[in-house]
Amino acid sequence: MEPIQGTLVQESPRQLAQRLDLAFTDYLLLSRALTHRSYLNEHPEAIEDNERLEFLGDAVLDFLVGAWLYNRFPEMAEGELTRLRSALVRTEQLAEFSLEIGLDRAMRLGRGEAESGGRQRQALLCATFEAFTGALYLDLGLAAVEKFVEPLLESVTDQILATGKLYDPKSQLQEWTQAHGNGAPVYRTVSARGPDHAKVFEVDVYINGKKYGHGTGQSKQMAAKAAASEAIQALSIE
Repeated sequence: MEPIQGTLVQESPRQLAQRLDLAFTDYLLLSRALTHRSYLNEHPEAIEDNERLEFLGDAVLDFLVGAWLYNRFPEMAEGELTRLRSALVRTEQLAEFSLEIGLDRAMRLGRGEAESGGRQRQALLCATFEAFTGALYLDLGLAAVEKFVEPLLESVTDQILATGKLYDPKSQLQEWTQAHGNGAPVYRTVSARGPDHAKVFEVDVYINGKKYGHGTGQSKQMAAKAAASEAIQALSIE
């Protein structure tokens, strides 16, 4: 294994599969799942980045998490199931799963992305987890994904329910505005600065034309969530 940023050691796809006890047969597929487009830009010999696998993995996770929740909570109403699924597949949670299984050790990043902290960037960790799921599905099938993902879900679901973190900030803010007869929150991107591999976005949120929150993040979605969180605090929403 080659040394990478800090004390972290770069894992090969085969080493990752062995560490996770997954019987991958197509290591080129797994390698693609770990390849960010920044790596592709610097290594023309690499054939494809992981964005198509990310798309597939996102769909697989939505289905599996929904099916798991349906069976795990037979008395839970549809609305609560929907909110709990959203909590389990949101960017922040999938990024935590990615770190939990050590995908950051195996991600193939361009030099600029790696040096700017890409291995800890939530949006990138989430995307890699989704791409990894897509590769696992294509190589080993749905049952293998289910077996791998369910322990991760078990480890956090009770905590999410206990802490009441069923709502992401944007959903919580929108439900409050609807309940109080206000128009839907409007999010406006006010700036996007930095190089492509390390952009920082700033977003404001308005309700009925009045600004209630401002947020920054490594993606527009993360900045919007930060703005919604600030608005929730400003409005004393519980």
